[in-house]
Amino acid sequence: MKVLNIFSTATSNTQKVADCIEKAAQSLGHHVETVRVRQSLDPESVNVLDYDFVFVGSGVYEWLPSKAMMEFLSKSLKKHVKNDLINGDVKPKAPKREGKKAVVYCTFGGGHTGVNESGPTMKYLGQLFDHLGFTILAEWHFVGQYHGNLEMLNKIGRMGDISGRPNEEDLRHVTSLTSAILQV
Repeated sequence: MKVLNIFSTATSNTQKVADCIEKAAQSLGHHVETVRVRQSLDPESVNVLDYDFVFVGSGVYEWLPSKAMMEFLSKSLKKHVKNDLINGDVKPKAPKREGKKAVVYCTFGGGHTGVNESGPTMKYLGQLFDHLGFTILAEWHFVGQYHGNLEMLNKIGRMGDISGRPNEEDLRHVTSLTSAILQV
């Protein structure tokens, strides 16, 4: 199976998860292309429809994916609409495309309202794929420590002490989830 693992990260938390996804998928014999989204990534360079399975992930920043990821997804949607709501890749009623699956994932600190802070990110990440007819199999939320000015929230936030996360146990869980979902 041809797998795209596309992600955005500012602190390396999501990079750790993306690396685990890549290794787990490769260990099952899948061809994996891992792409880090940055401001300069041209949506023309990545066609999500070329892949059977897409993992798309981001850190959570004020309840949303990174600005780079939002820009990439927005430009990708425009590319697939092609100024034609009937003949573009995005069709009315968003019919499912056979054999196209996706998983959305995020890393989050949840210092104030816990996992609820990541909800809008998950829905945002999934919309391009839902519009294109992918079956979204899962939304994965992974705890990630705060960095820089927000580091104090690692010990006093709603998620408890999240210092060092995602940790080895979290990453084993990522590997397990990835291996299982690719069997579907």
